[in-house]
Amino acid sequence: MEITKDLASKLLRQMMEIRQFEDKIMELMAKNIAEGGSHLYAGTEAMAVGAMAAINPDDYITSTHRGHGHAIAKDGDLNALMAEILGKKTGVCKGKGGSLHLADVSKGNLGANGIVGGSIGMATGAGVSIQRLKSSKVVLCFFGDGASNQGLFFESLNIAALWKLPVVYVCENNLYGMSVAVHRASAVTDLTKKGLAFDIPGENVDGMDVLAVRETVGKWAEHARQGKGPALVVGATYRYYGHSRSDPRNYRTREEEKFWKERDPIVNFSRKMIEKKVFTEADVNAIEEDVRLRIEAATDFAIKSPWPEPEELYTDLYV
Repeated sequence: MEITKDLASKLLRQMMEIRQFEDKIMELMAKNIAEGGSHLYAGTEAMAVGAMAAINPDDYITSTHRGHGHAIAKDGDLNALMAEILGKKTGVCKGKGGSLHLADVSKGNLGANGIVGGSIGMATGAGVSIQRLKSSKVVLCFFGDGASNQGLFFESLNIAALWKLPVVYVCENNLYGMSVAVHRASAVTDLTKKGLAFDIPGENVDGMDVLAVRETVGKWAEHARQGKGPALVVGATYRYYGHSRSDPRNYRTREEEKFWKERDPIVNFSRKMIEKKVFTEADVNAIEEDVRLRIEAATDFAIKSPWPEPEELYTDLYV
């Protein structure tokens, strides 16, 4: 598969933005500048970036509690995203959503939430709206391996298959639901089999390979766009940090972590593009430095931004 320098640059830049953004959030939490819960996406960048590169700008996504990477890959504004996580008025949700409820409807990001599997119902509902409006859009529904054990997952897949909804269910299988290994929580470890009861086609993909994710999700997004119904894509991936800041990762071996970090999506994609002469090493370094400066600028913007006014508590409510 041929890849242009422009596309390669976008993919690498977005993966670097996610990695550096998440590293910065960890730093801000250590300094108590960022407060509350925050579940980091570092290590999983190829899933969000590859999947988003396969759809149109006006297509929809639904996200998870580990949603910063999805928001950035959906062309989210770094300043507004960083400000939101710090609870500032200039945030993408005016400081009211924070890390767990990032959303930007103007970009097609229908939002993250703190409920395991919550994105699955949201995406299925969005699929109904697309169908009734006779639109050509599709929805990418991101969720984790743990969410595939929820009843909502099976209920949603059933109705999506029955009504041929334009939803691609994208499972980010990072091997652990919080601290429980997938093989200890799921009767089947090939999670694509969970769609078989509804005749939903499924495909496994290397979730550490941004180009493989882009190709696989793109194929099934087109399948959904043509009115052929939903699909289930499962990407094998790995989060580098613990489930949250309080997680010491005692349930993982250092050998396992080393194995996955040797498959780092940023390092390996950069190396591949240099080998193919799409990039020079200087190109990669220049992108990395530019991203560093933009993350620093976003952090400075967020820290200096004002807090929401107390009277704004009761605005922007849906109920």
